[in-house]
Amino acid sequence: MIAEPDEVGFTREPPGRCIEGRPAGLPGLSHDRAWGARSVSGRDGHPRAVVGARVRAPLYLSHIRKISSGSVKTTPPQLTPFVRSDAVGAILAETLGHPDREVTLAELGRRAGVSGPVVHREVGRLVDSDVLRDRQEGRNRLVRANSEHPLFALMRDLVGATYGPIPVLRELFEDVDGVERLLIYGSWAARRAGESGAFPNDIDVLVVGTPLRRTLTNIASEASGRLDIPVNVTRLPVEDWEAEDASPFVATVRSRPTVDVMTGDIDG
Repeated sequence: MIAEPDEVGFTREPPGRCIEGRPAGLPGLSHDRAWGARSVSGRDGHPRAVVGARVRAPLYLSHIRKISSGSVKTTPPQLTPFVRSDAVGAILAETLGHPDREVTLAELGRRAGVSGPVVHREVGRLVDSDVLRDRQEGRNRLVRANSEHPLFALMRDLVGATYGPIPVLRELFEDVDGVERLLIYGSWAARRAGESGAFPNDIDVLVVGTPLRRTLTNIASEASGRLDIPVNVTRLPVEDWEAEDASPFVATVRSRPTVDVMTGDIDG
């Protein structure tokens, strides 16, 4: 059953529900507490190990950067401060989530929405840290996750909970007909766009097009289980999304950050 909208046209649905032409929740309503871990620094000031850990933590698990002369200080990622950048988070989400899959650097960059030079640089660092493994096949460099790393399970779970929605949703919608646009909006999109705030307590997905309602309900349920976070899906006709006289919901979504699931592009 579809819930009735409140006085401003929004509804809040239980996790795994598909809503017809209405939002699955107000962006930014996140109440989960952010959490963290303390690290021990080496002589050069860079993090070397997590307190209490019995193995060395990968160097990429920190947004702390050495700022040299002429460099630009960038904003740390908001989905998790333990990953040095959103680019690394996206790369790890595409690799750790499928440890048996090998991909070329070009394919990895396309999936993660990261430029070639950045993929080459960050993959090199992750290989050096033994988080990823690589091999050469002809002119292609193939990479995959190192499932034998002592922290593999912990890294996979952390990255999956933070950067996992993009690859998981892309996979689930890959063969669905009638999808014109597939966007994540709300608090997760805001964190991915760099807006600070509490960790999202759900994932809001907007499907523009005409896919079957039952299909979307099944996808929302499966995505919620795989990501261990409620995933709410809203279906919207193309004409409603493109209308100049937009509804309050459409106007709100347009005015706030969104992430294109298929391309990884961030708007806003």
